[in-house]
Amino acid sequence: MKNYLLSALLLLCAISMNAQDDMNTTQNYNEFKLNGLYLVAGAFDITYERTLNEESGFGITLFVPFDDDIKDDVNYYISPYYRMYFGKKHAAGFFVEGFGMLNSVNDEELYLSQPGGDLVVDEDNVTDFALGIGVGGKWVTNRGFIGEIGFGFGRNLFNSNRTNNDFVGKVNISIGYRF
Repeated sequence: MKNYLLSALLLLCAISMNAQDDMNTTQNYNEFKLNGLYLVAGAFDITYERTLNEESGFGITLFVPFDDDIKDDVNYYISPYYRMYFGKKHAAGFFVEGFGMLNSVNDEELYLSQPGGDLVVDEDNVTDFALGIGVGGKWVTNRGFIGEIGFGFGRNLFNSNRTNNDFVGKVNISIGYRF
C-alpha cells in the first residue's frame, strides 16, 4: 500500500511540474517600443504590442511629430497591426504584418489668384485610412530587451483624390522592453 501511495504522489508531482513548464512556454507578453529612427528625425513614435502565442501578436503604433519640418507634412498617424513570427523564440525573429493606418496630412495647393497676380497657398488637413503590409525582424534578449527593424507600405483608401498622398510608409528601428 505504501508503494502505491508513493507512486501516486510521484506521478502527481511529475504532472504538476510538466503543467508548470507548459504554462511558461505559452505565456503571452506585453511590449513597449520606441522608434529611434523617427525620434532622431523629429517625431515621437511609440508602439504597444501584445503577443497572442509563440507565432503571433497584435499591437498599435502612435506617431506624433514634434519637428516643424515633419509637422508641415504629417499631423499624426495611428496604426494597428497583426504580425506572424517565424523565429525560434517566443514571438521573435522574422515577421510579416498586416496593418491599418488612420493618418492626417497637410495638403498644400499653390495657385495664382489671377493671371499675373499673387501666389496663393491653400492648406487643408486631410484624414484618410490606409491598409498595408510590412516585413521585419525582432530580437529579444533573455532579460526582455527588444531590438526591431521593419518597414511597411500601404495605400490610402478614401481621400487620395484630395491629396498627392496615395501611399503611406512605415519604417522603424526600435528599442523596447518585453514584460
